[in-house]
Amino acid sequence: MSRTIAHMDLDTFFVSAERLENSALNGKPVIIGGFADRGVVASCSYEARKFGVHSAMPGKLARRLCPQAIWIRGDMDKYSRLSHLVTEIIEEAAPLVEKASIDEHYLDVTGMDRFFGTQKWMHELRQRIIKESGLPISFGLSVNKTVSKIATGEAKPNGEKEVQQLAVKPFLFPLSIKKIPGIGDKSYHTLRDMGIVYIETLANMPPELIGKVMGENGKVIWEKANGIDARPVQPYSEQKSIGSERTFETDTTDMKFLHGVLSKMVQDVCFDMRKQNRLCATVTVKIRYSDFHTHTMQTRVPYTSYDHVILEAAKSLLNKVYDRRLLIRLIGVKVSNLVYGAQQIDLFEDSESMVKLYQALDQIKHWYGKKAVGKGVGKSE
Repeated sequence: MSRTIAHMDLDTFFVSAERLENSALNGKPVIIGGFADRGVVASCSYEARKFGVHSAMPGKLARRLCPQAIWIRGDMDKYSRLSHLVTEIIEEAAPLVEKASIDEHYLDVTGMDRFFGTQKWMHELRQRIIKESGLPISFGLSVNKTVSKIATGEAKPNGEKEVQQLAVKPFLFPLSIKKIPGIGDKSYHTLRDMGIVYIETLANMPPELIGKVMGENGKVIWEKANGIDARPVQPYSEQKSIGSERTFETDTTDMKFLHGVLSKMVQDVCFDMRKQNRLCATVTVKIRYSDFHTHTMQTRVPYTSYDHVILEAAKSLLNKVYDRRLLIRLIGVKVSNLVYGAQQIDLFEDSESMVKLYQALDQIKHWYGKKAVGKGVGKSE
């Protein structure tokens, strides 16, 4: 059965969110990120991109490339609120929605053409989002996730593009292999070394050869080059949580000890999130008293997978939920409302050294296991 899949992406989301509150930023090069040279670019406007600035670039280099840019530290609480607003609008209208990251969604709109015409229906949804949120958004509409995502990229900024089944290969083939989702810098250079520049060349290569060169991911990349992608749209509501619990041998009321246990559990949970390329928007803490009564409390957080952000929320929840002053036999922490996305969306709050610290810790844990290394618990914890 043929499907109709749409991909919607908020254009330069963080910059657009800032422009909602300050129209003086319109048309100017804007960079969202830390002010210090050690900071990293979290997002930038199209005007800044013309100078070679891009996400995850060191702030020092970005300042050299575009000295006239307006720098803004950024506000993840604001961006998260706007992201939730857009998600609510889409979920209210579309039959099947997957929130892929803070600023992009996949929609399975198969069958909608029987009643409205899918392209017209998507156009009206896009206009509603723009009207109710004030944010520019683009969409691609095609037969699967890969083609619709590439179509969105070609529709930007603030545009629409439909690629029907018969037009898939004519649409894909003239494009650079860099347009294929999942081809990073390493894969790109590997393919370029083979003389492969355009998608058409990659699509016409023997899949066995691409598999030998690219490993397990080679077959997937070859299929994407040929417009093949069987991945279904996964409903946002089905995204699972990640959590950890610990039952104590001896019940306790030692808050310093409890904070230490909580810290270690948060580190494990966050490592699992980063390993799965996930971000969370909700943190939940659970305690079970010695009389077996169980209490939970949760709070929303800006999309993140960083230990220090989630730990701060978790400790605050623990202090609030522990109100009976009885011995505690179990403590747990859970993160939920998960979306796929790299932690770079939070880089404007973190120095380049902090980002590198997390990367180094994660690498050690990948090699030697989660218990191999961890951050110490301070006196205040």
